[in-house]
Amino acid sequence: MTRLPVFTFRNLLIATHDVLATAAAVILSFYFRFGDEDFAGRLPLLLRILPYFLILSVAVCYAFNLTMTKWRFISTPDLLNIVKAATVLAVALIALDYVFVAPNVYGTFFFGKATILAYWFFEIAFLSGSRIAYRYYRYTRTRSRTRSSNAAPALIVGVAADVELVLRSVESGAFRQIWPVGVLSPSRADQGQLIRGVPVLGGTDDLAKALEQLASRKRSIERLVMTPSALVIENGPEHLLSAARKAGLRVSRLPAMEDGREPLKLAPVAVEDLLLRPAVKIDYARLEGLVKGRSVLVTGGGGSIGSEICRRVVTFGAARLMILENAEPALYAIQEGLNAVAADVEIAGRIADIRDRDRIFTVMAEFKPDIVFHAAALKHVPILERDFGEGVKTNIFGTINVADAALAAGAQAMVMISTDKAIEPVSMLGLTKRFAEMYCQALDHNIATSDSRETATRFISVRFGNVLASNGSVVPKFKSQIEAGGPVTVTHPDMVRFFMTIREACDLVLTAASHALKTATRDVSVYVLNMGQPVKIADLADRLIRLSGFVPGEDIEVVFTGMRPGERLHEILFANEEPPTEIGVDGVMAAKPNEPPITVLQGWINDLRAAVDKRDSGKVRSILKGAVPEFKGAQRPSSDIH
Repeated sequence: MTRLPVFTFRNLLIATHDVLATAAAVILSFYFRFGDEDFAGRLPLLLRILPYFLILSVAVCYAFNLTMTKWRFISTPDLLNIVKAATVLAVALIALDYVFVAPNVYGTFFFGKATILAYWFFEIAFLSGSRIAYRYYRYTRTRSRTRSSNAAPALIVGVAADVELVLRSVESGAFRQIWPVGVLSPSRADQGQLIRGVPVLGGTDDLAKALEQLASRKRSIERLVMTPSALVIENGPEHLLSAARKAGLRVSRLPAMEDGREPLKLAPVAVEDLLLRPAVKIDYARLEGLVKGRSVLVTGGGGSIGSEICRRVVTFGAARLMILENAEPALYAIQEGLNAVAADVEIAGRIADIRDRDRIFTVMAEFKPDIVFHAAALKHVPILERDFGEGVKTNIFGTINVADAALAAGAQAMVMISTDKAIEPVSMLGLTKRFAEMYCQALDHNIATSDSRETATRFISVRFGNVLASNGSVVPKFKSQIEAGGPVTVTHPDMVRFFMTIREACDLVLTAASHALKTATRDVSVYVLNMGQPVKIADLADRLIRLSGFVPGEDIEVVFTGMRPGERLHEILFANEEPPTEIGVDGVMAAKPNEPPITVLQGWINDLRAAVDKRDSGKVRSILKGAVPEFKGAQRPSSDIH
C-alpha cells in the first residue's frame, strides 16, 4: 500500500505561493482587460469573489500535485499539471461569469472571454516561472560546486537515454566525482546533437578524435564513463576500452539502470561486464510482492548465489532474513554488508551445516520462515566425481533436511537452487542434484494429492547454468591466469556453456518462486531459466585475453587440457522425459513433472544412507543410477585434443 506524502511547512509555503500567484493572475488579467477606469469600478465585486476563487485554487493545485512536488526536480509532467490546473480554474471562471455573477449583477459578462484567456496565460506563467527559475538556480549552484571541486573531466559513452540519466545525476549532485564535457554515442541519430547542453562528439570509434578536439580547446579528459548501452557487444566495447587504456583514461561503468531501487554509482569496468547478453526484463513489482514484509531464510547465504539472493530479498522489502552458512568468514561478510545498507530489516545469521538435521530443524522452528531459498550445495564437478559420497551427504541428505524442516516449520515455499547439469546428468553433481529435485517434486506432489491439507508448502526447484564471476566459475579462473601471464587453460575446443549474471539469475529465481505461489495448481515444480545462447569456452577465453589488452597466441597462450571427469561438451535445458512448458513469464520456463512416488524415494534414501555409512561406493552409484535412469555416464569427445 502506497503511503501518502506528509504535508510539511515547505508544502505550506508552496501553497501560499500558488495562492498569491493565482490572485496576481486574476487581478492582472482584469486590469489588462479593462484599464484604469473600468477596473476601479469592478474592483469591489472582484475582491468579494476572489477569496472563494482562491480557496478553489488551493484544492485544484493540490489535486494536480502542485503543492507536493519538489521544485528542484520540476519536469515536463509537472508543467503539464500546471497547464491542467490553470485550465480547470479558467473553466471555473467561465462558469462563475456565465452562471452566477454576470446575469445577476451586470446583465452582461463580468470577466469576459478576453479576461479569462489572459488569466489562463498569466496563471501558467506565474506558477511555472518561479518553479523553473528555482530549478535553474539549484542547477547552476550544483554545477558551480561540482566544477570547483575535484570532479574529473569526463566523456560519457552510451545512447542518449542512458547519457541523459547520467547528466541528470550530475546536475542533482548525485555524481560529484565527474564533470561531463562530451558524449560518445553508438547511435547515429545522436551524432552532432547536444544532450542537456553536452555535445555528442562522435561514435564509440571516435575516442581519439574527440580527445584531440577537446585538447585543441584546452580541455583535457581524465575519465571515461560507460553506460549499459556502451557495454553491448554489438557496439564493440573492447575496442573502446583498449583505446581508453592507451590514452591513459580511467574507465568506469554504471550498472543496469532499469531497477530504480538502487542508487546509481560508478564502478570499475570488469571484463565480464563486456560478455553479457541482453538481460531479461524483470518485473520488479512482482518480486516485491513475493518478499515484502515476509520472513525469508537462505541456506548457503555466504556463497555467490546465496549472498545475492539475500541482497535481493532485502532490496525488495523482506521484514526478516535468516542466513544459514557453515563457513564463518562468509557468514560474517554477508551480515556486515547487509547491516550497512538495510537498517530496517531484521537480519540474523547462524552457523549451521545442512547435513546436521537436528540443527536445521531447530533453526527453522525458531525462525518460522515464510520462504526458504536453499542455495547450500557442493558444486565442483571434478571434485564430486572423486568425493561423490560427500556430494550425496550435502546435495541429497542436506536438501532432504532443509525440505523436511521447511515443511515442519509451515513455510509457504521452499525453493531449491538446482543446475542445468541435473538434466540427463553425466556427472555426480548432476546426479545428486537431480535426485534432490525428485525429492522436492515428490513432496510437492504428495501435498497436492493428500486428503489432509494441513500445510500448503510449495516445493520447487530452479535450474540454471554458469553464473559469471561466481565462486569457482571459469571467468575468474581465466582472469587470474591472464594476470599471471598465461597460459589460459580450456578443456576442449568445442566446449560450450550457458552464462548469465548473478543478479539476473537471482531475480529470475525470485520470479519463478512468485509464479509457484500464485499458481493454484501444482502442475509445475521444476523451473528452468532462459539462459539465451550458449557461449563457446574457447571464444570466451579469446575475448577475455583481448579485453585484457593482450593478443591470444602471442602474448597469452591458450592450452587445451582435455575434458575432466563428469564433464560434457554441450549443456542442455530440457530432458526428453520432461518437455518444456511455457508459463507466460519472461525468462522462465517449466519442465513437465517427472518423479517417482515419495514412498519409492524413501526406499532409495534409506539404501543410500546405509551405503554411505558403509562407504560402499559401488552401491551408492548403483542406487543413484537406478533412481535416475536418464543418467548417461561421462561424455567423451570423439576427436583428439591437442
